[in-house]
Amino acid sequence: MEKLNQTWDLDVFYPGGSESPQLWQELDSLEEEIREFEQYLAEASKEDPKKILPEIIEKTQEIQKRLRKPGTVIHCLLAQNVKDENAKVLRGKMSQLNATFGAITAKLDDLMLELSDNDWNELMATEPLKSISFALSEARENLKEKLAPNIEAIITQLSVDGYHAWSSLYSTIAGRMSIDAEIDGTKRTLSIGQANNLLDHQNREVRKEVFYKLEEAWEKNSDLVASALNHIGGYRLNLYNNRGWESVLKEPIKRNRIEPETLQAMWDAIEEGKPKVVKYLEKKAELLGLEKLSWFDLEASVGKTSKNISYEEAADFVVKNYAVFSSEMAEMAEKAFKERWIEAEDRPNKDQGAFCAGFPEVNQSRIFMTFGGTTAGIGTLAHELGHAYHSYVTSDLHPMQRRYPSNLAETASIFGELLVNDAAIKQATDKLEKLALLENKVRSTMWFFMNLHCRFIFEVDFYETRRKGLVRASELNDLMLNAQRKAFCDSLEVYHQYFWASKGHFYSTGTPFYNFPYTFGYLFSTGIYARALEEGPSFAGTYRQLLRETGMMSVEDLARKYLDVDLRTLDFWRSAVRLATSDIDEFIRLADDVK
Repeated sequence: MEKLNQTWDLDVFYPGGSESPQLWQELDSLEEEIREFEQYLAEASKEDPKKILPEIIEKTQEIQKRLRKPGTVIHCLLAQNVKDENAKVLRGKMSQLNATFGAITAKLDDLMLELSDNDWNELMATEPLKSISFALSEARENLKEKLAPNIEAIITQLSVDGYHAWSSLYSTIAGRMSIDAEIDGTKRTLSIGQANNLLDHQNREVRKEVFYKLEEAWEKNSDLVASALNHIGGYRLNLYNNRGWESVLKEPIKRNRIEPETLQAMWDAIEEGKPKVVKYLEKKAELLGLEKLSWFDLEASVGKTSKNISYEEAADFVVKNYAVFSSEMAEMAEKAFKERWIEAEDRPNKDQGAFCAGFPEVNQSRIFMTFGGTTAGIGTLAHELGHAYHSYVTSDLHPMQRRYPSNLAETASIFGELLVNDAAIKQATDKLEKLALLENKVRSTMWFFMNLHCRFIFEVDFYETRRKGLVRASELNDLMLNAQRKAFCDSLEVYHQYFWASKGHFYSTGTPFYNFPYTFGYLFSTGIYARALEEGPSFAGTYRQLLRETGMMSVEDLARKYLDVDLRTLDFWRSAVRLATSDIDEFIRLADDVK
């Protein structure tokens, strides 16, 4: 592929970044539009709900669509430069607009609840609401389990400078942090994101130094981030208590459109599969000359991989191997690289992590990551482009049909990653290179089974402890260490006690329990991938249709329709776990062969 620009193009939306006059004007225009909508809704709500609801719902969707674009751009601006003060002001203004609009639409909630079940069902059977009846009925059922709409509206408004502000504070703290470390003989000042990227460095001393420097940095800020986590947790518990919700898992389970039995079946199957993952960890420790792995060894590579893979080589590899399964996926990926949908440059002041943000109105996405020239970077590209493909094939749907849950969003991304990772393994001719690629894939299984599980265990334990009062930083360390020992079957020597501070997902006020959806998506996509291997390229059409319907039914119904399985039982999850861990036998065999 020709030389590619590693920075994304946001100017196509609003020229000038956070100083864009068009962006500021857009927010002013939205503020006026929301005020006008409030007046319209006040008058419209006096009419017969059955007659006026379709029009109100459509107008509500139009404003939500308009709010999405600047909100997504602002999120991208802050990711590319965490020190962008203008973007922070824009984020605050955007949060206020969303809260104001959310409070106003409480009148719509009133109207939805005002109708009897019979009247509601009759309305849902008519156009134009019939096609979005699943999402609307789901929203109405959720409203029944919340406080009165006017009270929920007040909560939404107060949350801007309360609940969500703690999340913003955490981002500010993490964005300002840095460490000093000596890398390959050169002293460098690294952002948290850059430092995390070095935890897979081939030199164990570098990994170890960076890990302990990060622990030290988080320890210095532990009182601040512990305060943020405590207040986020306290807010949720108080809100849930007032709604009459006993379990902190009620909201994430409903958001992910699954049943509690499904989540439990998944974790039970994973527990059965963990002994095999422990064997992988033991073999990896042996290859690295260690008795036991430490946290800072988990991302280390074994074997031998190509160094300094160029961005262009990575792009070519993703496009080529997407094409083996779906020409449409490949064409979209090529478009993403050439039209600068991707921010991949390795530079200071970028946020940590990776994400994909969709702009369905123009059928584009924006992908954020930091490409380090490794095979793991290729996997990240394939993962985020999987998200982009999901958005791509649903862009023409009604906004309410596009609202698929996090666990299904992760399904598309992990499927894309599996396509590329397996291709790399199959094409490897050198045994050491194949060992490295195989280990990278098995490492993902470990990550989903153990790393994500420790986050889940920690959050469950944290909320139980938080019910009794504020939780000190030292207690959070203990909770995290306990969760890691459980999740990793006590197989590590050194654990990451400040993981609760370093993992931004714990501070997400938009997504409670930002952990199990990844594992769910991994295993669900593994089951879909197995079907794709059986049926070959002919499955691409079925896969595309499955993705299009991810916002139109429960996950259990989707699995029943396209895979003919019951996710509430262990059978599907056990088969997915067996497939996910099947590479471990090959990894151990190859590791012994290359000694």
